[in-house]
Amino acid sequence: MSGYVWTFHSGTLFFTGHIPSSLGVILRTTDKIVWANEFEPIELTCLIESISTNNPRIEWKKIKNGVPSYVYFQNKIAGDLEHRAQLREPANILIFNTTRSDTAEYRCEVAAIDDQRDFDEILISLAVRVKPVVPRCYVPEAVTVGTSTELRCLENEGFPAPHYRWFHNNEELPQDPKNSPKFVNSSYSINPDTGSLKFRRVRKDDAGEYYCQAMNDAGHAQCPEQTMEVYDIDILGIFLKSFGALLVFFCLAASICHSCKRGCFSKKGHNENK
Repeated sequence: MSGYVWTFHSGTLFFTGHIPSSLGVILRTTDKIVWANEFEPIELTCLIESISTNNPRIEWKKIKNGVPSYVYFQNKIAGDLEHRAQLREPANILIFNTTRSDTAEYRCEVAAIDDQRDFDEILISLAVRVKPVVPRCYVPEAVTVGTSTELRCLENEGFPAPHYRWFHNNEELPQDPKNSPKFVNSSYSINPDTGSLKFRRVRKDDAGEYYCQAMNDAGHAQCPEQTMEVYDIDILGIFLKSFGALLVFFCLAASICHSCKRGCFSKKGHNENK
């Protein structure tokens, strides 16, 4: 009596029908949250664990900002993945070269009309890591001993958002200088999330070449080295003040000459007539 369903009631055995070959279509995936590096291949798995329909309808939809769009429809790749992906048995989708715009949710849907449970779907979240580009760095050209200053580093292309490291004369600065005997007397602080390197009191030893590195799980990039000079006295400030004073003097002299220009020429002409 295998292959049939029987029930026993009030001493009588009743035939109720065939046991279905499958209770319905059932899907699963190996990963519901998938990470991929930009420009590398990735496969989103949609595994059919149970089904009896010979030719089920398979569809994939991309859901971006809550709006769905087809990426596999009527047995062909469509939409954003056209010419960049293929369907692999049983219902997996392989993206040849992921881009940052592929970051979204993807829904695999399988309809099996001959199954008792004729529909199932599974949702997969894809996040594409993006390698940082060369960060923009600011290093002051000259500072005075004992003053405060800030070095800045910014990169806004990488995903996830990068962390920052600073290097001085090709040696990485520890995030906490107190943990390193070499930098224990330094007064700097590093914010790895914003890329800021602040000195409370600059020392002569702080002079040299600086560069910043932005990094995430997809890779890293760094800006070119820049030189920071440290002076015992404010030579730069003295120069700027002297230059400013000289400029003011010339401007004042030119203004006086311009105001008296006609009078000067008139006097000169009068003397020549004599």
